[in-house]
Amino acid sequence: MSDISLSAVVSIHNEDKQLAECLECLRFADELVVVLDKCTDDSQVIAESYTNRLVDGAWEIEGDRRNAAIEACRGDWILEVDADERVGPELAGEIRAVIGNTSFDWHEIPVDNYIGGKLVRWGWGASYGKAAYPGLFKKGAKVWGRQRVHPRLTWTGRKGPMLTNRLEHYVDRNISDMIRRLDSYSTARARDLRDSGEIGTMANNLRRLFSRFIKCYVLRKGYREGGYGFLIALFAGLFPLLSHLKAKLEDD
Repeated sequence: MSDISLSAVVSIHNEDKQLAECLECLRFADELVVVLDKCTDDSQVIAESYTNRLVDGAWEIEGDRRNAAIEACRGDWILEVDADERVGPELAGEIRAVIGNTSFDWHEIPVDNYIGGKLVRWGWGASYGKAAYPGLFKKGAKVWGRQRVHPRLTWTGRKGPMLTNRLEHYVDRNISDMIRRLDSYSTARARDLRDSGEIGTMANNLRRLFSRFIKCYVLRKGYREGGYGFLIALFAGLFPLLSHLKAKLEDD
């Protein structure tokens, strides 16, 4: 191992269809940690062929699972990756160079999002997709909040410049996948809202529908992606409204 060690961590639930390809891209790390959350498929078997650093458990809260993943890492620096993400060789080389020279405590990584085989670069954000994410950080610098979806982050230390090379994120297979993700995210968010005791108002969330649509479609140039950009903006706007309605009208 080098003087400055790197842990790569992947937190998963039933990802045997794409886990091997993800882990194969992470061989450049000094340590590979896989967190298995209620897995009933072959994810554990696949993970065992890459590492003996496995954490098996069951978490209701996404933030709790991600904090457990970070805690299991022993490296000086941590790279947090999901099973549907790929670290190419150029990004891998940049990550090793950054942790060896940076004076900062965490860095964002730019993301190329794919829907099926199509690169969709414009329009992401507003709680529906990410154009970049804070995935490279020193151990102890990052703590996830206790939310089921889009957990809040607490940081210690200084933010450095964004990396140059992009992570590949295979976010959805098709439009049906985009719709299923909206349904899943809004259900989890509704539970968080009920737990907080503040579900908001219909009027405020209607306003957010339009403001988020404009943010993604116009300000973040989703219009450049044609129909996909329109759907991203629409779903970003619908997310808080659907979450509010589910929190108000459904029991769970």
